[in-house]
Amino acid sequence: MSCLHKRPKRTYSEELAFHERMGRVAEENGKFIGLEGDSDLQFLLIGGVLLKIRSNSWKKSRFFRLQEDCKTIWHESQRLFKKNQSFSVDDIDSVRMGRQSEGLNKHTHPNDEERCFSIIFKGRKRNLDLMACSNDEAKQWVNGLNKIINNLRNLSRQQKSEHWIINCMRKADKNADNKMTLKELKHFLRQINVECDDTYAEDIFKKCDKSNSGTLEGAEIEHFYDLLTHREEIDVIYGNYAHTEGQMSANDLLDFLLNEQREQATMNDALKLIEKHEIDETAKQKKHMTKDGFLMYLHTEDGSILNPAHKRVYQDMSQPLNHYYISSSHNTYLMEDQLRGPSSTEAYIKALMKSCRCVELDCWDGANGEPVIYHGYTLTSKVLFRDVIKAVKEYAFKTSDYPVILSLENHCSVEQQKLMAHHMVAILGDALVTKPLGNTVPASFPSPEELKGKFIIKGKRMNKLEAAFTNNNTVEEDTVSEEDEAADCTENGQKTKSKKSKMKLAKELSDLVVYCKSVHFSGFEHAKDNQAFYEMSSFKESKAFNLADTSANAFMHHNMDKLSRIYPAGSRTDSSNYNPVPMWNVGCQIVALNFQTPHKEMHINQGRFLPNGFCGYILKPEFQRSLSSQFNPNTPTEGPWGKKKVFHVMIISAQQLPKINKDKHNSIVDPLVRVEIHGVPADNASKETHYINNNGFNPMWNESFQFSIHVPELTMVRFVVEDYDATSQNDLVGQYCLPLTSIHNGYRHVPLLTKRGDVICSAGLFVHLMVLDAA
Repeated sequence: MSCLHKRPKRTYSEELAFHERMGRVAEENGKFIGLEGDSDLQFLLIGGVLLKIRSNSWKKSRFFRLQEDCKTIWHESQRLFKKNQSFSVDDIDSVRMGRQSEGLNKHTHPNDEERCFSIIFKGRKRNLDLMACSNDEAKQWVNGLNKIINNLRNLSRQQKSEHWIINCMRKADKNADNKMTLKELKHFLRQINVECDDTYAEDIFKKCDKSNSGTLEGAEIEHFYDLLTHREEIDVIYGNYAHTEGQMSANDLLDFLLNEQREQATMNDALKLIEKHEIDETAKQKKHMTKDGFLMYLHTEDGSILNPAHKRVYQDMSQPLNHYYISSSHNTYLMEDQLRGPSSTEAYIKALMKSCRCVELDCWDGANGEPVIYHGYTLTSKVLFRDVIKAVKEYAFKTSDYPVILSLENHCSVEQQKLMAHHMVAILGDALVTKPLGNTVPASFPSPEELKGKFIIKGKRMNKLEAAFTNNNTVEEDTVSEEDEAADCTENGQKTKSKKSKMKLAKELSDLVVYCKSVHFSGFEHAKDNQAFYEMSSFKESKAFNLADTSANAFMHHNMDKLSRIYPAGSRTDSSNYNPVPMWNVGCQIVALNFQTPHKEMHINQGRFLPNGFCGYILKPEFQRSLSSQFNPNTPTEGPWGKKKVFHVMIISAQQLPKINKDKHNSIVDPLVRVEIHGVPADNASKETHYINNNGFNPMWNESFQFSIHVPELTMVRFVVEDYDATSQNDLVGQYCLPLTSIHNGYRHVPLLTKRGDVICSAGLFVHLMVLDAA
């Protein structure tokens, strides 16, 4: 990044020396991320010209280059006030080879397929669509970027932290002389989110400036780094167990695992941790763990709040589909609001890559006989149905193998319905479920395991499923009732429709609906007596919340053999969301949220589906599946669900919190931490620490909270870090949510995510947690 700062012109010899230094910096960083001498990395460091593509008429040549930190991409710009621009590799979600974005698909020729690639950013930042001069160059760009992204993601939190601090130091070294003046040190401290008075900064500086030269260099900078990153709380914890020559022996470590971490550990487990995390070879040979090795352990998956066993698929996936909560999206095609926002295949890709397993397709007649997807009766843009199905086919199973439900809101004419059916059959092929599994009429849902890699269509069907097993299935088209979300749009003054209006349905489309036939809900008793297991209803949030309040047990029993889909009210034109927890509490499976809106509700949804390999399916608790269950979340009396717990939380410290307002040089956060409990009404609670002035780098609270939990299997825990503001609403710094049942006891690091759910690389909380049986 240092090359972006204005600096006095250098002499020829100074320029040579500067480039030599930058070469060494690049070499060090390449080595640090495990790409020493890699030819693709060297290619990116040299850089090259790429064609940046925005439309048929806007195609401009721009020079791109990876900077010496091996983490920042610099590119030239013709914008008046932004001649040079850059972005971090951390901001990249993925790099796609070929014409795999809407922009490249529209604005480039198929012959250029192998020269094209796209950089997809996290959040709402616009894709970067690029074309290289040759196929080989495009491959090198994509290979090189993917190597850096993967290697950076695979670093431990401790390594990411070191990398970040060292590169912040380099940025503070304005004249790139590998020395740090007092002024540069103050600038560096502000960069890493610490505000300190001049006296404190001078004291640190004097303590480290052993040579009294007025600058820090070499070992003095290392000493400053050690002082800066020293963690007093780790000293105390380590000191309590390091009883063998000042270090932790395998026995000492086993004591720590059993007594503090409450793990069912053995001596073999302790030895494995030493082998895995200890960096001092002498200590490793003695089967000892040093303080550095202990810190490495705490910063890895083994020391994370999320139980490592829950990071993979660990639940029984052979139960009927309706026994699972299913990660579900509403208005999946929208990137923003529901009135004017753009519709895009990119929105489907983003949702599917987050393991969403039920996506919505709002289908309308389009021009040239081709059906389109958009939010009806609004100014949202349109996207071809065919293009959406292609994108879904391409990305459905990249993060999860389990089935994807395509929820159709069908407003099309019979002719365009036939084309919809044709596109799905032609594009999805054998992956599309077009008839029940097996040779007999099914009596219950197949399991996620049986449906791996399959697409299920949810929509209207003319007749019962039994017709698929007889020859008496000759109707070409028929009318069905059209109760759906479009009928609910009276709330926001849009065009109204009768809820009992009829529509014609094409046989070709009807026949594709197998396990998810949409029917009108006429009450739980009616459903019990008249609906087959595969006949499911969709509930607007107000209706669903009312039923959950007044008929919770009946709602839960309804969901024991049928599916229920809940969707946000039409009045939520800003694409906001309802709280999904009360819907899960009564066993609803398809609790559909606006994935494009990154607020608290989506954080809870992300937390709910975080365990079980982030596969998009979570097995409901046994008491939500057992027909004899009398569970009512509103009044959880004694029963198998009432395994009461006491949840003890100590918020100890945080590390390397990001700045909220990066544009303001002196903007330092005043962090506080809130712990939220979301579950049955009796369990909902929230407690927060005091705030700490001007320290986002290493704030320490040491505050303890206690929560009584009545129904642990339905409890979500959310950690929220905010920047305190006395005059306005606090800003979110980071958050993390997970089920209580997936929490690892003991001293744990909590990763922090952005508002949009992306990992903040080096930031985290350090906590002590204990979930104990209530007395």
